Amino acid sequence: MAGRCPRLARLRKASGRKLNTNAPGKSDTGIVSVKRMNKGAQPDKRCQPPAESVEKRTVAEGNPGQPTASGTQGSQAASSGLSGIREAARRDSQLQFSNLLHHVNADLLGQAYRSLKRQAAAGVDGVTWEEYGEGLEERLADLQDRVHSGRYRAKPSKRTWIPKSDGRLRPLGIAALEDKIVQQALVMVLQEIYEEDFLGFSYGFRPGRSQHNALDAIYVAVTQRKVSWILDADIRSFFDTLDHEWLMKFVEHRVSDPRVLRLIRKFLRAGVSEGDEWSKTVVGTPQGAVISPLLANIYLHYVLDLWVAAWRQRHARGEVYIVRYCDDFVLGFQHRSEAEQFLAALKQRSAKFGLELHEGKTRLIEFGRFAAENRKERGTGKPESFDFLGFTHICAKRKADGGFALRRKTIAKRLRAKINEVKEVLMRCRHRPIPEQGGWLRAVVQGHFNYYGVPGNRKALDAFRTQIGRSWLRALRRRSQKARSLTWECFQGWMKTWMPPARITHPYPNQRLCV
Repeated sequence: MAGRCPRLARLRKASGRKLNTNAPGKSDTGIVSVKRMNKGAQPDKRCQPPAESVEKRTVAEGNPGQPTASGTQGSQAASSGLSGIREAARRDSQLQFSNLLHHVNADLLGQAYRSLKRQAAAGVDGVTWEEYGEGLEERLADLQDRVHSGRYRAKPSKRTWIPKSDGRLRPLGIAALEDKIVQQALVMVLQEIYEEDFLGFSYGFRPGRSQHNALDAIYVAVTQRKVSWILDADIRSFFDTLDHEWLMKFVEHRVSDPRVLRLIRKFLRAGVSEGDEWSKTVVGTPQGAVISPLLANIYLHYVLDLWVAAWRQRHARGEVYIVRYCDDFVLGFQHRSEAEQFLAALKQRSAKFGLELHEGKTRLIEFGRFAAENRKERGTGKPESFDFLGFTHICAKRKADGGFALRRKTIAKRLRAKINEVKEVLMRCRHRPIPEQGGWLRAVVQGHFNYYGVPGNRKALDAFRTQIGRSWLRALRRRSQKARSLTWECFQGWMKTWMPPARITHPYPNQRLCV
């Protein structure tokens, strides 16, 4: 143990005072056939990886929900007004809303401001969340006046780049703080309409829905339904190629308020600033913008979701299931011929609206309960796997009776990329106090377990914890000459103190869906 190792005791004494850090604590779900259109401890900023220092599109931590209103009368009135919008949208699916902007008042703007990430990077205006909060009431009153009078001008998004799991860079647009506030307020209003329109198999960036709800739906479809073929589809650079004119036509199906439409156009055409250069945006919406996920869902609702539902009704004889999380979607088919027919039609449909399927990432594979047996008879080897929302899905067998099991494990590339990212941070921060490093690592490891802790993935969780521990030990050995003699056995005390053990944090999907 740590207390019995003299080398460890000397290092602990030299590491500085112990900080009081605590580990962070860490659903309309269901499998939907398209035949029926049913409805912590905070890490030290100096120890944060570069990708964590900017506001970005959510990947692994969770899904943004509806912000809660404060206890003021104005906030209660705002919530009541938004509920009225939803009731009207529920009663009449063809209703156009012609008077929405009056809901974007100072109270709603205040709710939007408080729901933003406080530590997010500043946009081109250089204003942070804390700075804007000084004299907040006067600022929000002025902002409301500019929005309602038409004098509000959207600022360009600040372009930044973050690494992707495949080694490439993903462009992100960081909006100015006032743009974030107005966009969030618009999202809170428009969400009340579109949550009544969106179909049940759409999970991305919706209140009460998360990546794990989508993963559960895929799991149940493969294990309990007649799924023998999987179409793993990928749209090439969706956020960069989204057509503005088509998007506005789709929005106008439900929104006819010219002031709201004008605001959306302002955000779409605000442009991008990179260094001293400004570029106009003719197509696409910046990844990282608060309003982009909702606009993406609206676009794909009309381009993909409604069309898939209609195609299923008209052309499919067997069972067809779809699960979509924003621009990532997977379909399960009973018959190969229908899957091939659908893929050909999907390519034509995408091209009509300015989208293109990524040929290298869009695959039709044999997958499901009978795939292994059928491929063995044909002598074509084991069934292929597919990736979705951070997990590789594999056809496996249960140890108990040899029956079919769907195994999900962390995508190997993402696992290696995360380990390397943490390793670089540890080397940069190796001279920081041990409690400070340990508190940050605890949050990183626990966050990883909170997302990837699904049944059957325990081996990958153990590997992640072990590799992070070894990376930390190597970094500590570089602190000084004395630290080089620190052994793995002595280091186990710190591992137990600061790193939570690997454990499964999610139930089996059929259990969660039954609830």
